[in-house]
Amino acid sequence: MPRASRELAEKRGRRGETLAAWLLRLKFYRILGRRVRTPLGEIDLIARAPSGVVCFVEVKARAGEGAAADALGPRQQARIARAAELYLAGRPGIAPKGARFDVVSVLPGRLPRHLRDAWRP
Repeated sequence: MPRASRELAEKRGRRGETLAAWLLRLKFYRILGRRVRTPLGEIDLIARAPSGVVCFVEVKARAGEGAAADALGPRQQARIARAAELYLAGRPGIAPKGARFDVVSVLPGRLPRHLRDAWRP
């Protein structure tokens, strides 16, 4: 991938994460972390739902709807789940009401779409 394309994708990703964080805040989620890095991978957003559940959120900013939905494959799901497990292991007691994996898709000209409990590891 050429450098200009990578930079454009990085910029689109950051903008998408910002929009996703605002959407979650409007739904009364509390953002616990953005772009959280662990030795096993990066988690785009970590938020606490109003119910107290800790949500590990993958943000997909794409040009088309099909591309956003298909962009999260089994390998990436497993990587995010391992990173989340490591994150929780370092913070005992942070998720007494459980944890789940959500996806927020961000498409041009549309409001971000939040898919709760998108997958289970």
